[in-house]
Amino acid sequence: MDFQAADVSDFKKLYKVAGSWVNERQIYPYQHPELAAILKLMASSKIMKADALPKGTQIKLLLVLEGGQRVVFKQKRYTRDHIIEGKPYDGYDRHNAEIAAFHLDRILDYRRSPLVVGRVVNLKTEIMPVATTRLLDTFREKDRNICYFGVCLYCNEKNMACGDGDVIEGSVTLWLPEKWSVFEKLRHPYQRTYIDNRMARWEKDETYCEKVVKHQPPYDRGTRLLDVADAAVFDYLIGNADRHHYEIFKNKSKDTMLLMMDNAKSFGNPSHHEPSILAPLKQCCILRNSTWIKLQKLSGGVLTQLLEAAMANDPISPVLHPSHLNAMDVRLPILIETMEKCIKDKTFNKVIIEKWNGL
Repeated sequence: MDFQAADVSDFKKLYKVAGSWVNERQIYPYQHPELAAILKLMASSKIMKADALPKGTQIKLLLVLEGGQRVVFKQKRYTRDHIIEGKPYDGYDRHNAEIAAFHLDRILDYRRSPLVVGRVVNLKTEIMPVATTRLLDTFREKDRNICYFGVCLYCNEKNMACGDGDVIEGSVTLWLPEKWSVFEKLRHPYQRTYIDNRMARWEKDETYCEKVVKHQPPYDRGTRLLDVADAAVFDYLIGNADRHHYEIFKNKSKDTMLLMMDNAKSFGNPSHHEPSILAPLKQCCILRNSTWIKLQKLSGGVLTQLLEAAMANDPISPVLHPSHLNAMDVRLPILIETMEKCIKDKTFNKVIIEKWNGL
């Protein structure tokens, strides 16, 4: 994508184009000549209003850009080389993880992630003058840096996000058009308990998918179980062990896609390859043929070369520390081996499929 040459003069038209792309099975199309311009616009448009976004447990801002387009801003909390110790879902949201995950979604040709781009904002001149009272009330100064803590479940003065002086780096995620911004939140069949010493059934029972998941709607036939398998591929590559729920478009057909949203708990520890993320693949032993072909083509370092190239033009490049790219090169062969074992045990045609018709 050529950010430099992208023409962003007609911002209303560009946002309309982005809105027109969305349907039940994609957020953006395979061919998208306007994508660079839309991302550039998100990274540079004048901010007309800033508010706290109370949803969830972490600080997020809802920004309204010139032309009325809404975006979600997640601020930088860590340096690129910071390693999250402890559990794979620990730590604050990583803004750069959202950007990298979006570009992985492009490379895997899922097209189920909202558009994300990096942005550097001046808190003093771009945010504070247009902030709502509830957001502005959370601003503080600490060690000559402007900080804020927003409004959310765990938002407080002890957990402030601080800029470098007046400036802070973050990611902006494009808000989906009104018709496509009502979601149904569903519990993931492979949700963990998040309680020490208490395991979920899938962690104790290797037959869980065959005996339970494959018999329960919406996983008993159709696209959803294949979407869960695709998500496991995606999450294992990025180290996201926190997809306890997932979202789909509300009031759409049963085959509406599992959205690849909220990927900020990824890229935490490049030395840890969380095996539990593979459970849906190991136990259900099904994967889309298109995903399987893509994984073969991306092996041997191709995946990380493409990802690095895709992220090179982002305004906050380099998006990832090289150690995280190396980690993906380690994880991809493990993914392929996992599916090869399934194929050996069950035969290729029962494992690698394009349509799931049930047991």
